[in-house]
Amino acid sequence: QVQLVESGGGLVQPGGSLRLSCAASGNIFSLYGMGWYRQAPGKQREWVATIRSGGSTIYAESVMGRFTISRDNTKNTLYLQMNRLKPEDTAVYYCNTGRPPIHGYWGQGTQVTVSS
Repeated sequence: QVQLVESGGGLVQPGGSLRLSCAASGNIFSLYGMGWYRQAPGKQREWVATIRSGGSTIYAESVMGRFTISRDNTKNTLYLQMNRLKPEDTAVYYCNTGRPPIHGYWGQGTQVTVSS
């Protein structure tokens, strides 16, 4: 049974930084690339970034150059370092397998609010 638990969200001012974590139970890291997704109020969930099993990364254009995805396979933990945050980054952030995500793996997410 795979369980993904996101943490690290909070309230931050524009231009600030946050680091999100995603702890995974089950043998997911050795099988899949992993990704971060987000859902803003009133909008559909969107893909943010993926790190493949080999370590290569890809990003949505809206976060490129500001966000960094990484993983620690020894800890079964996925990270998202978010710098130069903007109000439009406000959303609930989720981790899951890289595109496509697996429906049954969605966790509760972690809220990120960027506001002055």
